[in-house]
Amino acid sequence: MHRLKRFKELILLFFTMLREDGFRFTFRKMSGFLRRRLRRKKGRFLPARAELERQRREDVSSWPKISVCTALYNTDPKFLKEFLNSFLYQTDQNSELCLADASDSEHAYVRQIVSACKSARIQYVKLDRNAGISENTNAAARLATGSYLALADHDDILSPNACYELARAAASGAQFIYSDEALFSGDYLRPRVGHFKPDFAPYYLTNCNYICHIAAFPAKLFWQVGGLRPEFDGSQDHDLFFRLTEKTKKICHIPKVLYYWRLHEGSTSGGVGAKPYVAEAAKRAIDEHLARKKVKGRAVDGRFPSTYKVEYDLRVKPLVSILIPNKDHVEDLSRCLESLYGKTTWPKFEVVVIENNSQDEATFRYYEEQQAAHENLKVARYEGAFNFSAINNFGRSQAQGKFLVLLNNDIEIITPDWVEQMLMLAKQPGVGAVGAMLYYPDDTVQHAGVITGLGGYAGHSHKYAKRGHSGYMFRLATVQDLSAVTAAMMMVKASVFDEVGGLDEGFTVAFNDVDFCLRLRGAGYSVLFTPYAEAYHCESKSRGQDKKGEAKERFDGERARLKARYGDALLRDPFYNPSLTLDMEDFSEAAVLPAY
Repeated sequence: MHRLKRFKELILLFFTMLREDGFRFTFRKMSGFLRRRLRRKKGRFLPARAELERQRREDVSSWPKISVCTALYNTDPKFLKEFLNSFLYQTDQNSELCLADASDSEHAYVRQIVSACKSARIQYVKLDRNAGISENTNAAARLATGSYLALADHDDILSPNACYELARAAASGAQFIYSDEALFSGDYLRPRVGHFKPDFAPYYLTNCNYICHIAAFPAKLFWQVGGLRPEFDGSQDHDLFFRLTEKTKKICHIPKVLYYWRLHEGSTSGGVGAKPYVAEAAKRAIDEHLARKKVKGRAVDGRFPSTYKVEYDLRVKPLVSILIPNKDHVEDLSRCLESLYGKTTWPKFEVVVIENNSQDEATFRYYEEQQAAHENLKVARYEGAFNFSAINNFGRSQAQGKFLVLLNNDIEIITPDWVEQMLMLAKQPGVGAVGAMLYYPDDTVQHAGVITGLGGYAGHSHKYAKRGHSGYMFRLATVQDLSAVTAAMMMVKASVFDEVGGLDEGFTVAFNDVDFCLRLRGAGYSVLFTPYAEAYHCESKSRGQDKKGEAKERFDGERARLKARYGDALLRDPFYNPSLTLDMEDFSEAAVLPAY
């Protein structure tokens, strides 16, 4: 069913582009889409040869020196040689490789392979014993003469421009740097998949170590925070990233594949099943991270291996006001209210139904019945013309709660503790809004956050994915930072809602939530999505689709208004990636990757 929906959307997109942008533009876009789907180019993540040669000629001696630190332990000779060669062929020849070898006597060839390189850029020490990954890597870091350290595993491969790009970012003043990566088995020139990451996303990092490889940071800062800690072996990088990013706001994401992560038995790239102690170490790292930030909460297992969830403290129980605009459509509203009152476990909430020019007498009889049945439900009349933003702004004036929930009348609650799941996030300092996971009635994803730039403006993350899917890099299964979430089911602090002036009434129906969230972010607030608050949503059922006539004209006008306000910034969502497509909502690779 979801494939049919996607096909229909593609056909609609084709004819829309053909009408609005002409044949040449449409042909270029569609041919790119087909190239992406039908083939995968060898070495597609590598810079062009001309760019690599330009980098080799460039004088980078004034840039910070990158020391790549690696622990060796009984390394497969083929893997080791490939790793060493990937370093020796770096375009930045000012970098160095620091190796701490804990291999046993049966693997003496490790030292021999390193010695055979005969490179002054390789620093090597043979350790007396294997003290574990953290202590061994710390030993490698003690060899470093560079002002910046980068961590790499002994069985992986560096992109030839890795040190160059890290050094360039360090020269700009970045204090924590990370890049995209690719997973491979066999030939790294034919990677299985790229891990295209967002810019720094602290809540996402708390729930999933999305950063992984490769990361770089000042050597001084590394030792200042205590280096790698052996008690967190298995999740030592995750723990380190918390401590480093807590100490700086100068964080740089390089949206380029600078690291190739090898898939093989025993590697965590293939899943934490190879190292079951990883999860316990990760949860302890998260708990200590929360404690240092003086945040009350604890980490528990997430829905998938390598994912986690923070249960934040909710001992204080504020009143939550649920705002539901409605015009007739008693069937929708009845289903919504029945699910609210039948399932919601939060003890302190009020419902404000915002009546907007209903015509059916049955609607008003239903209001009376519900007010009689529920003392925490009231009906507030908004008599102006339909304007979603104005209606919700009016509803806020009728609300008593410290937290507001904007809720469409065609929402049906699934998760009983949905208020708790959203509230524990919305109450955190600096959080502006929290969005929920919404499904179509056929259990495919309708909304898992908003990505700006999709379709040229904004679209829903993972639309039509099957319920229960992990998503791209676990993004359907983790609490995470996003640019926007839908107002169909959104929680926001009442004080923050007031601070930014509520919804912009110039957006009558469309894009009001996107604009609201972008203004929240502009004011310094985070926007979060949680998959743990779930509901069904019959999208646009109450008002119809915006495909023709007056509705289309209004939609096009509001889309133009959004573009006029934010311009090309819409096309660069910091929580997406320029290597991912803007043509689809499935996180697939872009037809044409950005030039390196």
